[in-house]
Amino acid sequence: MKIDEGKCIGCERCIVYCPVAAISMYPTMNRYGKVAKIDFDECVECCECQKSGVCPVDAHYMQKLEWPRTLRELWSNPLGVFPWTGIGGRGTQEMKTNDVTGRFADHEVGFGVELGRPGIGARLSDVEKISVMLAKFGIQYEPDSPWTKIIDTISGKLKDPDVGKEKVLSCIIEFKAPLEMTVTIWNTLMEAAEVIDSVFTVDIISKCKDGEIPVKPILDGAGVKVRINGKTNVGLGRPLIP
Repeated sequence: MKIDEGKCIGCERCIVYCPVAAISMYPTMNRYGKVAKIDFDECVECCECQKSGVCPVDAHYMQKLEWPRTLRELWSNPLGVFPWTGIGGRGTQEMKTNDVTGRFADHEVGFGVELGRPGIGARLSDVEKISVMLAKFGIQYEPDSPWTKIIDTISGKLKDPDVGKEKVLSCIIEFKAPLEMTVTIWNTLMEAAEVIDSVFTVDIISKCKDGEIPVKPILDGAGVKVRINGKTNVGLGRPLIP
């Protein structure tokens, strides 16, 4: 996203709409004495400044995006659709609705590791760091996840090293592993938290059995405090499994 400095009147209305604080005011020789500029390296191409409609002179415009910068918009603009999955948003649509997809079977645990948030964002190089640390355990990456499509699933590394410099609002690593690896993976994620320059949240998913959540006693035993969030189909979608 860019701002036409010839149009900008320095009203500053767009600044608060940038979720990564990439817009700043600079002195200029025009009659308003200042102009808004976007830090191109920090911008995640979410288009919020333009979509807000607050600019009275319509000075914001989207420049032509080329690879790998196109990834910024795909992971940051909620209206974006990943061309290789056909799914909008940052991940898959039904990761947390297992009764529809049957993605996680008995004795398996699913993870969703979401890096970045409005206000901070995340570099894909940091996502790669975590991905590499997890790959050594032979995890099974979700095949329909956008992240899976751009990495080598054996090493966890990006197929294109240039992608790492791109910044996005957030990005999710989705995968599953045997239930007994839950604590090992959790501890690895805690190690990863010390080496990345962003924040992340962790979804831990297991198939309920006899009214119980198999992964919870494992986490309790490891001293991991969790917030139980149930998400069920409630008839809104047709189950894809028996």
